[in-house]
Amino acid sequence: MAYTGEVTPGGPSDVRELGPATIRKRAVSDMHNNVYLLTCTATGAQLLIDAADDAERCLALVGEGTGRLDHLVTTHQHWDHVRALEEVATATGARTYAGEDDADALPLAPDVRLRQGDTLRVGELELDVVHLRGHTPGSVALAWSDPEGVTHLFTGDALFPGGVGNTKQPGQDFDALYTDVVERLFGAYDDDTWFYPGHGNDGTLGAERPALPEWRARGW
Repeated sequence: MAYTGEVTPGGPSDVRELGPATIRKRAVSDMHNNVYLLTCTATGAQLLIDAADDAERCLALVGEGTGRLDHLVTTHQHWDHVRALEEVATATGARTYAGEDDADALPLAPDVRLRQGDTLRVGELELDVVHLRGHTPGSVALAWSDPEGVTHLFTGDALFPGGVGNTKQPGQDFDALYTDVVERLFGAYDDDTWFYPGHGNDGTLGAERPALPEWRARGW
């Protein structure tokens, strides 16, 4: 597989061809935020996940696909994930989405407020919405299960290789985030599941599962 998931701000996108879908990953800003574009092969419909910064690069990523943008999901309310939200939404006319409990904190009110168990259709692709509390109240992950392969999880800042997201700031809750990640991700998807975080490199649930007791014990 040519795809590695290793991207750098200002560098090229990494592209993963999956038959029914194509996933493109690009990094923006000095915080190395990841922006993802999911394209339905059959219809050309596209979903952008986290217009984090640098609207020009986000829009160029859309152009690397089919050039249209149907859906724009914000995984959570933190400032570094929303800096290009308004500009990209205005330029594309995409329908916008965010977790219900983060929606009011965004610079642009979403068209759709997402809840645990919702689904989102991108052409012929169906993604499950997973609510993950603790990093922010309304953080959401998206899961697409490839009928020809594995599940692909877009986890925002809720799960990274090596641990869950930051819970050291006021209003954050490690217990809530750890519980939701264990039950709603590790408890729902198998070890081959590939996850795409909001910063840095990708991972698999299988690689991280043995460390769950360590995460619980250390509290981060």
